[in-house]
Amino acid sequence: MFGRIFLRELSASRARLALALLVVVSGAAVVSALLNVQLDIDSKLAQTFRVFGANVVVTPPAKSSGQALLPDSAWSRVAAREGADRRIAAAAPFLYLVAHVKSDGASAPATIPVIVAGTDFPRVRAMNSWWKVEGRWPASANEALVGSAVARKLGLAPGAKFHMRYGSAEREFTASGVVVTGGSEDNQIFTGLAAAQRLAGLDAQISLVQLSVAGSAAEIRAEMSDLSAAIPAARVRPIPEFTTGEARLARKIRLLVGATVALILALTVLGVLASMAALATERRHHVGVMKAIGGPARRIIRLFLAEVGLLAVAGTLAGCGLGFPLSSWISERAFGSGASPDWIVVPLVAALMFGAALAGALPLRLLGRVRPAVILRGEGWSL
Repeated sequence: MFGRIFLRELSASRARLALALLVVVSGAAVVSALLNVQLDIDSKLAQTFRVFGANVVVTPPAKSSGQALLPDSAWSRVAAREGADRRIAAAAPFLYLVAHVKSDGASAPATIPVIVAGTDFPRVRAMNSWWKVEGRWPASANEALVGSAVARKLGLAPGAKFHMRYGSAEREFTASGVVVTGGSEDNQIFTGLAAAQRLAGLDAQISLVQLSVAGSAAEIRAEMSDLSAAIPAARVRPIPEFTTGEARLARKIRLLVGATVALILALTVLGVLASMAALATERRHHVGVMKAIGGPARRIIRLFLAEVGLLAVAGTLAGCGLGFPLSSWISERAFGSGASPDWIVVPLVAALMFGAALAGALPLRLLGRVRPAVILRGEGWSL
């Protein structure tokens, strides 16, 4: 009997229920899309921030005097971990020194001191793919990459030659390219690591190792702990500009998504409320008749709760079917790669939509208090 009455009520009120279902489906689609993007936000932000370079650095312990250096073995351990640890997206060694540089150009100024960074160019290029290079990356030991600020001071252009002197050692280089980063690298000259070590007389020694570590904040901390254990003679620390900026941006995005989801739920409640208010007006005579022939109030309320449950389930399934492609589209536009469906979103959205539909169905729940005698006398709506 309950099933027949339920199906008849659905059929009789299909226009109103279809409108309420459309509201729930729309809300579920947007909410599921936003929640699916939010659940993947840590990995997407980590992937995006890794494009901008290193976020962890391995340095030697501080010294009271002289230049603190690391042995090549420290870099070898990092390189060995890089191939086996998926969290290390890229890594590169660096040896820094201050050399005196003079261009071979006739109009070049006098010799100026410049920070020279000896490194591994393929690794630096992989870690800093956003660097803009006029010309090309160095391909031989006698070629160097010149920062844009240094190039302006010395009048250097791609293909120009210059001399670099450190102590009593001097060497000629060719500027294969000019790099623009907008950071401190614009005031540096990059050479091969071996060339810098020979110039400085520091064979098998480096200044530090830069790493681009992917993953959430917890995964980055775990990787730093593992590196500290693997290289006990070194200090492993984060680069604050990246780690704090990434965490701050993730927090702001979560707050924005949470506020948007709350707004969507409020609009869904209002939409369902408008449809159900009209539906309650239509059904007051049906309810009066059912109560007059002995229908208990709890069965009538159960009938309305079944409708609300059906709205929530159907709206969630249809909404998630639309929301997952929408979340992939949003992720593609925001981060350059789509988001895979996370099925934990489905029960979350179902619970939210059931709550929204239940709140919006308040007029139907009030039908359980209808006075049948008043309705049957034709005196209109009364509770």
